[in-house]
Amino acid sequence: MDPVLEGLAANPALPPDLLDRLVAFAVRSGGETLSYLGLEDRGDLSREQVLALAGCDRATAAALARRGLLDAADVDPGAGPKAALALLDAGRGLPGWPRLLARHPDPAVREELAACPGLPPGVTALLAADPDLGVVTELAGWGSPDPESAAALAAHPHAGVRRAAAANPATPPELLAALLTGKGLPPAAACEVCDREPVPFGHDPHCPRTDCDLPAGAACDGSHQSTVHDTRWAALDNPATPAEAAARFADDPSPLLRAAVARRAGLPPAVYARLARDEVPGVRWDAAANPALGEALVRELATTGEPEVLRGLARHPRLPLDLLTALAGGLRAGPEPLPRIASATAAEVEELAGSAHPGVRMLVAQRRDLPPGVRDALAADPDQKVAGAVAAHPGLAPDLLRAMAARHGVRVLAQVAANPGAPPDLLEELVRHDPPPVRVLRAVAVHPRATAAALHACLADPKARVRAAAHPALAPADLRSLLEDPAYGVASAAAAHPSLPAALVRELFALRVPAGPETRTAPGRP
Repeated sequence: MDPVLEGLAANPALPPDLLDRLVAFAVRSGGETLSYLGLEDRGDLSREQVLALAGCDRATAAALARRGLLDAADVDPGAGPKAALALLDAGRGLPGWPRLLARHPDPAVREELAACPGLPPGVTALLAADPDLGVVTELAGWGSPDPESAAALAAHPHAGVRRAAAANPATPPELLAALLTGKGLPPAAACEVCDREPVPFGHDPHCPRTDCDLPAGAACDGSHQSTVHDTRWAALDNPATPAEAAARFADDPSPLLRAAVARRAGLPPAVYARLARDEVPGVRWDAAANPALGEALVRELATTGEPEVLRGLARHPRLPLDLLTALAGGLRAGPEPLPRIASATAAEVEELAGSAHPGVRMLVAQRRDLPPGVRDALAADPDQKVAGAVAAHPGLAPDLLRAMAARHGVRVLAQVAANPGAPPDLLEELVRHDPPPVRVLRAVAVHPRATAAALHACLADPKARVRAAAHPALAPADLRSLLEDPAYGVASAAAAHPSLPAALVRELFALRVPAGPETRTAPGRP
């Protein structure tokens, strides 16, 4: 791949005549060239260019169809099934296409069709009876089968199809309940284990065979036990499975199944209490993180002192605020405020911001809609974690940002650099820190107020160079130097820069794209 050509193909300022030549070059080259150029993502393709690209590659045609640049009149489903499938998936295909594609000789086409929404019952019945197991499994796991077909899939002789149906939210609830217990369903006749190995068979978790892709723990003694277990787990993890059916598995011998129950909503309080006291830590942790827990159980679990339990409780959307102080000490600032912090009222925000516990102040400082007085008080907080959490809050005055950087030093510089209101001269000061923290360089490289001088300093870090290469304020000399940068993504980002001089664009283009016929007409329907 030529990264400069890849960038030119994405450059929004590419002149129309060069775009036409590039489309013609991609059509002539086909295959990998067409794929990596990504021309189907451009927003300025003419009708002729769209049809030319669609006519030479099925995957490109499908991408164009997904973007709405092709319609049913442009597509021949026999010659271009991928484009037809993309239109069907978007609800823009013709009524006769599903039945036609359900009989397509390529199983991959039928498999993709099986996941399309809104298929008529006759077509889902055809796919449910398909001789290729992959097609049937795709319909069971990702399709929207009619009730009759759904029942056939839940009772399918192959246990792998049943497992897929158990994971599909479109499977009717009564069938999901049956898949949990097996009641009302005939025994499965096969699974992926006994398809390949003589039974009884238990897969060695340290299997030395390089041609074996069975998962660890796969086993079959004729009852298809590992697939049945996976089917139950899928049904328990499926929100469409009735809660009353799931609750019966709170005492199952398998901790994986009990953990799946512990994550569910709508269970009786006694079931949550049992799971929160489970002997297996992972089950307790999943129960503690469940937002459906009632206050009494939350308070009980808060006394355990178990770190993972406390971290789960901290994310409870109705966490009593008096418990927050006890939990805050073991928490780190994340990308988003905790749910209970995010829903706090104005009075609660004032109370939390005035807490004597710095961990609580840090948590409320993560909100980005704080009242100015609260925001500024947290910016002046003597605790570095609190200041770092609020540093990127919009509206902070430059003098507060400077004071924060001076007080806490390198520990908050990246957060200060990420503040959208940081003035250009402050950004220049931050990148001059010796040594410059890479997180500062990466934040400044995408900052809308960064100057050419600040961006030049960012070029010292490879990841920051990729970001700076797309910045509108990057100096022309720096932009040109990045065209030869060997670090991944840098040259292509520089070549995609809309401010690249027109003469340089033509020079780079001439070195890479031979002259040839321009795009005039499409070579054929996709």
